[in-house]
Amino acid sequence: MQFLTDYHLIGLVIGICTFLIIGMFHPIVIKSEYYWGTRCWWLYLIAGILGVIGAVWVDNLLISSLLGVFSFSSFWGIKELFEQEQRVRRGWFPKNPKRTYKF
Repeated sequence: MQFLTDYHLIGLVIGICTFLIIGMFHPIVIKSEYYWGTRCWWLYLIAGILGVIGAVWVDNLLISSLLGVFSFSSFWGIKELFEQEQRVRRGWFPKNPKRTYKF
């Protein structure tokens, strides 16, 4: 951590990790809608709440920032989960043949 602070790299590391966290959520949302539908939205909510608690509780700036990014990406994932259902309905993404859909 001292190295990152001495060379003013902490912002760059936070930016790279933010990019990776957000990028990680795209396939997770797609797969969770494919296998479970929108019923799993509460898992994203719990993950987001735990991330907020962790971000407030941790003293380390880097870890706290990344927990904040994770938590709000989880909250955004709830919205994306329901929008993914609409994308499946429109035929933009494949339906899971093992699931029954309400549309």
